Amino acid sequence: MPLMSSLIVFATEAGGEEGAGLRLVLPETAELVWGLIGFLLLLVVMVKKVFPAMNRMLEDRQAQIQGKLEEAERARTEAENTRRQYAEQLAEARGEASGIVDDAKASAERLRGEIVARAEEEAAQILARAREDASAERGRLVQDLRGQVAVLSVELASKIVQKELDPAQHRALVDQYINELSGLN
Repeated sequence: MPLMSSLIVFATEAGGEEGAGLRLVLPETAELVWGLIGFLLLLVVMVKKVFPAMNRMLEDRQAQIQGKLEEAERARTEAENTRRQYAEQLAEARGEASGIVDDAKASAERLRGEIVARAEEEAAQILARAREDASAERGRLVQDLRGQVAVLSVELASKIVQKELDPAQHRALVDQYINELSGLN
């Protein structure tokens, strides 16, 4: 605006008569009318042809952008659903793995218990057989000792008495001696 006002001031000062300088700046009336008509024609052409084409282009561009935004939103939603499904599957897989590990631990514990029970049973059987064998061996040893003690007793007694005992007295004496020995143990 300061440029325009300075041009008007300059034009008024340049011309000697009033308004002569202003005519230097302002165009002729015919030129002004034809310029106005040309401007209006250009404006009509632009309103009828250019602006609708520009609006269509802008609307198409807006539709493309909107379509891409919707597509991006669908892709984001789909990615979120996929991520959620993956997380659920991962949690489910972890749960199954934990269940499998727990089952394996329970099976191992049960198997260990069975093995320990069988081992204890076998140990009890071995111990029972060993006791039976020891008891049988002890019985045999006792019988052998009785027989040996009886023979030795008779020999000792016959040497002491210097006479032979009859078998009935001999048996009674041996039984009495064995019973006395058994009472000491």
